[in-house]
Amino acid sequence: MKRIIQLIGAFLLCLVMAPNGFAQDAQGFTSKYFEIRKYHAHEGKLDELIARFENHTFGIFERLGMENIAYFLPVNNDENTLTYILGYPDKASRNRLWEKFVNDPEWQEVYRKSTENGALVKSVEETFMVLAPGLNTYPKPLPSEAIQLRVYTCSDGKLFDLQRRFKDHTQALFDKQDFRNYLYWVTDEPAGEQSKLIYLLGHRNEAVFNTAFQAFLKDPEWIKAKEASEMNGKLVEKVDATMFKTLPFSPLR
Repeated sequence: MKRIIQLIGAFLLCLVMAPNGFAQDAQGFTSKYFEIRKYHAHEGKLDELIARFENHTFGIFERLGMENIAYFLPVNNDENTLTYILGYPDKASRNRLWEKFVNDPEWQEVYRKSTENGALVKSVEETFMVLAPGLNTYPKPLPSEAIQLRVYTCSDGKLFDLQRRFKDHTQALFDKQDFRNYLYWVTDEPAGEQSKLIYLLGHRNEAVFNTAFQAFLKDPEWIKAKEASEMNGKLVEKVDATMFKTLPFSPLR
């Protein structure tokens, strides 16, 4: 029953928040299904991994029909990671395109040469997503020196309400503080699990970002909107935020 209620809520959100159909302006990107991939590099191998993406992998992805969205390094890279976002025409094409990639002769040769002195990647984390209904109407923003990836774990049954708060209040209040609203997604979770809201928020640099976010939290308009939206319980259980800097070859900047 819980899953049925969540599915009905998601459908209603699409109808309410995207009155002109389901098409959204995704800031020039054409994909309908997305994946965040976080690579944990072996010690001393991160630079080689970045070079392999820039010089080879990026182009092979593009040739095979995957869409390069963004490539990031965390500002505080204690875990020695690289995170990137890929787009696909639809969910069904994701596994098919990866199978083509793994079996591609050019990639196989690149992989062989790049790992002659040891593997570059220790482990990979994957997150699958679709565009959040009604939240991708902002035009492509100016480049940002600091981009934060924000992941919201919602209270049970509150995803619809959270997205509505972003649509009606939060995005405009971010804009008021000169934040750059990038793409917004909801995660594609296994059956029965509530989706998370994920988005990218940018500013001129990290110091300005932090100052502006504190101003946002203290804004009377935000406080009023938050209180009104939580009259029947809080909407968010947890927020995970990671500050990134884009790599030079990242399409999203």
